Amino acid sequence: MGPIRTAYLTAAHSAVRLLDDPAVAARWDAPSALAEFGVAGLAGHLASQVFQLQTVLAEPVPDGQPVGLLDHYVPARWIGASVDDEVNVGIRRVGEAIAAEGSAALVARTAAAVDELAQVLAAEPADRVVHLARGPWSLTLDDYLTTRLMEIAVHSDDLAVSVGVPTPELPADVLDPVLSLLARLAVRRHGQPAVLRALTRAERAPETITAF
Repeated sequence: MGPIRTAYLTAAHSAVRLLDDPAVAARWDAPSALAEFGVAGLAGHLASQVFQLQTVLAEPVPDGQPVGLLDHYVPARWIGASVDDEVNVGIRRVGEAIAAEGSAALVARTAAAVDELAQVLAAEPADRVVHLARGPWSLTLDDYLTTRLMEIAVHSDDLAVSVGVPTPELPADVLDPVLSLLARLAVRRHGQPAVLRALTRAERAPETITAF
């Protein structure tokens, strides 16, 4: 199995451990650190980074060429959208629906899905392409997994902060592709000088350098 697929499974197992932390169940009905997002819905959104992979792998292999990793984010409606925008309302609604059966059920379902994916990913060819119906466009499987790595890393931090536990420390094979993706997106948004200054020159760094 390739390094991105191995890294994804490592990240997914980390997400399951966080979802299973007693602090998540204890604050299940509380607000999260994200505006308008409850802890339950945020937990559901984190778990969806596993369930979404199951969905795309169950679809037929698409025809045509996949888009590049950065091109995947060009038309993304959620980037820069307000918290009340329809796309963000929809994301929260889906997260809440996924979490509707409660904390224990979500943990069990997510853990089972990760175990299944360990077998499925090992059997997929190196050049596997997946179709994203909500795009609609296609990505290579490894590029798609990189997008899920980023989502797991970011939303694990969101959930940990929300329930007052340490953010999970991810190994380099997980975090390196996440940081590379975020840095490349930040360069595209703000330009090379701004990102270089943010990392090396505090006296002339921009106030913000977010990737989205």
